[in-house]
Amino acid sequence: MYGSLLQPEIEELIRTRNFSLLKEIFRDWSPEDLAELISDIPQSDRLIVFRLLPKALLADTFEHIPLDIQKELLENIGKGQITSILNEMSPDDRTALLEELPPAFVTRILSLLSKDEREIARTLLGYPEDSIGRIMTTDYVAVRQNMTVKQVLSFIRRHGSDSETLNMIYVVDEKGKLIDELSIRRILIAAPNKKVSSIMDRKFIALEATMPEEEAIGQFKKYDLYAIPVVDSGGYLVGIVTMDDILDVAEKEDTEDIHKMGGVEALEDPYLNTPILSLTRKRATWLVILFLGELLTATAMGYFEKEIARAVVLALFIPLIISSGGNSGSQASTLVIRAMAVGEVKLRDFGRVFLRELMSGTILGGILGLIGFTRIAIWQQFMDIYGPHWMQVGITVGFALVGVVLWGTLAGSMLPFILRRVGVDPATSSAPFVATLVDVSGLVIYFSIASLLLSGTVL
Repeated sequence: MYGSLLQPEIEELIRTRNFSLLKEIFRDWSPEDLAELISDIPQSDRLIVFRLLPKALLADTFEHIPLDIQKELLENIGKGQITSILNEMSPDDRTALLEELPPAFVTRILSLLSKDEREIARTLLGYPEDSIGRIMTTDYVAVRQNMTVKQVLSFIRRHGSDSETLNMIYVVDEKGKLIDELSIRRILIAAPNKKVSSIMDRKFIALEATMPEEEAIGQFKKYDLYAIPVVDSGGYLVGIVTMDDILDVAEKEDTEDIHKMGGVEALEDPYLNTPILSLTRKRATWLVILFLGELLTATAMGYFEKEIARAVVLALFIPLIISSGGNSGSQASTLVIRAMAVGEVKLRDFGRVFLRELMSGTILGGILGLIGFTRIAIWQQFMDIYGPHWMQVGITVGFALVGVVLWGTLAGSMLPFILRRVGVDPATSSAPFVATLVDVSGLVIYFSIASLLLSGTVL
């Protein structure tokens, strides 16, 4: 629902070409609601609605539209409208759009920008990909320390409307070097004749423009800030990064991690907009690797062919054993990877995590082993399916579950540490990968315990 209207009602107004009424309706809508409408309606209606929007809302609405639909609109609207929208867009949102466009299209768009906006766009695009410089905005308010509070407030009234946020005001020296940041609250409660220098404490947090964008997530979380200034290598203020952009980065990073943990390469585009061939390729790589890994399971079973032939009953519990190990490993890897991602676990915590998972794995294995033995004992009372040595078989399954679950837990929890140590994203130790590893090794553990405990009886 948008305002007091439902999407079908709006589509009906489009179908009946009641454009004058639509213009009146859209005049009272927020850019966020307009962007949501354009995203939800059929593709054939998007351009119609966009052209009906009030000129004052065009740029703000365009900023909130998903990138794939932004590209679609740019290909169909006029040169004058493109120029107006892109010149009014905030620099960070414009950079995000330009990153997704073909080089030839970017060159064309840059030529449509005003001289100042073109220089800003080229500067931001000049920073490394996925760096803070790519997501910062140059729309902020900076003042000098020799100004009075009254002068600062007057300056804000004249130039504040163009700033991304007025929560913080930045203090720079004559050369533009950042020397402090002041909350608007501190400025408002200070006496009008006070100098800025007298209310400064020179305590501020700043990010380097070349810093990887995911590192900024921790800074925002640690200091609970809405905006953080961005400086170059010399400490000169070049922009600010706001919370809304960091939330987008966090969402992107979490999405990539979830894809990796599911054994899929990260998607660059939304799922429904990803071509089938690209979607297949990103899934096929890991699927083939995992399939080849699972082939080792057949090799392991072939090695214990004689044991299986002598005691077919052991084969009944193979799915139970290997799935329990894979499940425990997947649980452990998920917990540790997430703990690493949010900063709860560091490399130095290797020993503590090992001991915790050693105890957890032993307890979990003991619980499953006891359940497995109990199940065999109960079934044997009603159906003689495990033979005269069912007790030994039950004990074997019980101990095998302890060993396999313990091994799966340790493998799943330690693998992220190993990958982090060698500089690889821990999320690469995905649940399917851990499960495959434990499947193969779990068979070896199972039949090794069976050979030890059942020798001379079943085997």
